[in-house]
Amino acid sequence: MSYSPPACEIVTLRERLAASMPEAAPNGDWAELAAVRRPMPAAVLVPLVVRDEAPSILFTKRTDHLHHHPGQISFPGGRVETADTSPIDTALRETEEEIGLHRRHIELIGTLPDYFTGTGFRVTPVVGVVTPPFDLTLDAFEVAEAFEVPLAHFLDPSNHEEHSIMHEGRLRQFHAMPYEGYFIWGATAGILMSLYRLLRG
Repeated sequence: MSYSPPACEIVTLRERLAASMPEAAPNGDWAELAAVRRPMPAAVLVPLVVRDEAPSILFTKRTDHLHHHPGQISFPGGRVETADTSPIDTALRETEEEIGLHRRHIELIGTLPDYFTGTGFRVTPVVGVVTPPFDLTLDAFEVAEAFEVPLAHFLDPSNHEEHSIMHEGRLRQFHAMPYEGYFIWGATAGILMSLYRLLRG
């Protein structure tokens, strides 16, 4: 499969996000949950870091003691609070709180389709371009680690996996995209699949 040069990926994504329309069908692990209960609104930032060699995506690894998704690889983000003016505001606020990345370093270029999680959240993925230099200050209570993965890794379908597991009597199917010892799966991988489909059509 042929790829466009890495430097073109963010330009392509910017154009396609500007031209895209929200998906009519919900996206996620158990999207049908929306029909039986009202999901809690949440938002995450999908941070695309502009590096000289190639663009990358910034992730966090959650600490092991958290109630929701302990130890998992995620994007910075969280539930929408009353004071937030929009999901975008939520994503930027949570990013500042979790990893100390100030919004002045982030150029917002659009949103991906909302993602429903099996834990009852409706997550809005906000895509932002991050230009170095920047410093991170991790919230030690929530974030064990922050790291980057080349965007090209997620655009290569040979790195895409599909898994299934029985949970509470329900067969759950989910995507995974492992990278060098990091098991990236669940909602994070599902959002990455939305990014992949947008870029690769």
